[in-house]
Amino acid sequence: MIWLGVAVIVVVSYLLGSIPSGLLISKSQGIDIREHGSKNIGATNVWRTMGKKWGVFAFLCDTFKGWLAVTVGVSLATHFGSTVELPHSHSFVKFLPPDYAGITAALGCILGHNFPIWLRFKGGKGVATSLGVIIGMMPLVSVIIFAVWLIVLKLTRYVSAASLVASLSLPIAVIVLLFFGPAQGWAAVHGWGNFYFGVVAAGLVFKRHIPNIKRLMAGTELRFGDPKPAPEPPPIPDPQP
Repeated sequence: MIWLGVAVIVVVSYLLGSIPSGLLISKSQGIDIREHGSKNIGATNVWRTMGKKWGVFAFLCDTFKGWLAVTVGVSLATHFGSTVELPHSHSFVKFLPPDYAGITAALGCILGHNFPIWLRFKGGKGVATSLGVIIGMMPLVSVIIFAVWLIVLKLTRYVSAASLVASLSLPIAVIVLLFFGPAQGWAAVHGWGNFYFGVVAAGLVFKRHIPNIKRLMAGTELRFGDPKPAPEPPPIPDPQP
């Protein structure tokens, strides 16, 4: 029954993650975000294309669905247990630990956002959704990496650089709190599973940012707030002889 619970958590969290917030927001305003800017459905492209209000809204929606997926996943784990038989006719019901239920839901949700089945697996880059799942799993870690993201964005004005540095800080923050953080409470981090999750989540962010990394190295990445370059005019045909 535990494996059935894992499967249910993966499916539910994937479906939650695959809700294309940015696309739905743009469609509500008569725009298809996939035809503008970077053509990505994430909050950054929504901000650049539609303005601050809609960009923040898309960011909050993507973050919320990450938090919701973890919350629902942990709750679902309590409904799928396996009975373990003990000697002398005793038994107990074993459930998937909440930490591992959260990790399962988190990965399912991020994969749903990055590779939504409804959009032929062409989704966002998973930054806001990753923040949402971390809020649900490790609140203090989410505060740390969001602070790192804000600082790097302030210093460089590159959203991609801020996202990459924040993703690198994720497993570091986890392991520091794992050894030196409080044992209980909202700031606590329990188990190496959270560290391994941090490594995988950071790897997914880097994979989705490969084009951005190439532009950063080439010096062609747009800074946050810079106007998009105007398209080149079409060539003028030669006059007929």
